[in-house]
Amino acid sequence: MSGITAHPGILKALSPAYAYHFIREYPGGFILLGAVFLSVTGAEMIYAGLGTFGSRNIRISWTFVKTALVLNYFGQGAWILSGTGSVSGGNPFFSMMPSWFLVPGIIIASAVSVIASQSIITGSFNLMGEAVSLNLWPKIKILHPTKSGIIIYIPFVNWFLWIACSLTVVIFRESLDMTMAYGLAINIMEIMTTLLLSYYLLQKGISHRLVLILLMVYLLAEGSFLTANLNKFSSGGWYTILITTVFFFIMYGWYFGRKLKNRYITFADLDKYLDLFRDLSRDESVPLYATNLVYIIKANRDDQVESKVIYSIFHKQPRRAKTYWFLHVDRVDEPNRFDYRVKQIIPGLLIRIDFRIGFKVDPRINLYFREVIEDMMEAGEISPESGYDSLRKHGLQGEFIFVLIDRIMLRDIKLSASENFTLILHMLVKQLGQSEEMALHLDSTSILVEKVPIIIDQPAGQRIRRTQQD
Repeated sequence: MSGITAHPGILKALSPAYAYHFIREYPGGFILLGAVFLSVTGAEMIYAGLGTFGSRNIRISWTFVKTALVLNYFGQGAWILSGTGSVSGGNPFFSMMPSWFLVPGIIIASAVSVIASQSIITGSFNLMGEAVSLNLWPKIKILHPTKSGIIIYIPFVNWFLWIACSLTVVIFRESLDMTMAYGLAINIMEIMTTLLLSYYLLQKGISHRLVLILLMVYLLAEGSFLTANLNKFSSGGWYTILITTVFFFIMYGWYFGRKLKNRYITFADLDKYLDLFRDLSRDESVPLYATNLVYIIKANRDDQVESKVIYSIFHKQPRRAKTYWFLHVDRVDEPNRFDYRVKQIIPGLLIRIDFRIGFKVDPRINLYFREVIEDMMEAGEISPESGYDSLRKHGLQGEFIFVLIDRIMLRDIKLSASENFTLILHMLVKQLGQSEEMALHLDSTSILVEKVPIIIDQPAGQRIRRTQQD
């Protein structure tokens, strides 16, 4: 503040006319926008804690952060204009400090760096958690250290950040080159934020003209910074592009690979199989496979189920059970929604449960299913007794067996080159994530995993002919 008071002319820097004059007189100075851009980086990290601290707290904090940043930069500029010291090879932020405050200033700056790194870590946890919930990233282990469940910890992200940061230091060695990579990364992030915001506003029905004006204004500024920052590509910007490309292919392979497999899901009408369910359940010539047989399904309609489930129950070794359960997990756009719906397709025999879970809710299906069973038992809708006479006589409750069906692609199916690439990429990316039973927090001791082929347009060929018997 003392520097600003001594040189109030520094406040003229608020006028964009000086920037325009500088670019007009020195066209090559456009490249300096890349350095100017670094002055706004760091402040954006305050938004990394949005999911943890809430939007209201972030807005209030930003008022103080913005004020402190502007005053600090004005103070540095005033100090340089005063000519009281040289900044050649130094940093005006530390050079303008009184000698007695230099050590405390370095300690404070180091503490701020640690706090900023924590913001990056927690922000990465939140972003990855959202990506997993939205099925944009493979299922990975997510821990909740607190009872509130707001704060999450993702071991994969923590280890990745540690390894990536260590490699970054080894590769670049000097902080100057690292700032080149960092500036380009923030620039790309801001452009993506602008594009996503515009898409969101369009989805909310905002006027296309207003959205276009917003898009043009922001992209003009951010595009200018991007042009300047691309000059740093060889100095460190390539590192940002490399990491971004790796993440892009992981997300592309996971998302579009799933869409490719889901394209060939076939559904069966349950109405055609209701009598078969009743007959199989009463057929004592078929050994009882389980008291309760539970399938995780994807069919959105109550009167349908995947053909692979029908195949698993009837067309392989018949699986007789006292009760068949179809669990459908619907991840909805409402972040904190948490409820379920029960549909008794055949009362007491064939039951469908729809879990409607927000993308911020951890899908602990094993726990939620147990709570549903308790609710239904209290309401007298189901009986807890075992399907085995010897166990039922002693009052033991029935067991639950979860059946997970993994669809695999056969080698002789016909796919285009791009689809083959997407499928191979999907299978590789799948190795990064958890299995379905781990992602849904199912009891691994009560799970049966089956593999069924996905049949896609089998190539036509000559039908084999029977020859005369010798």
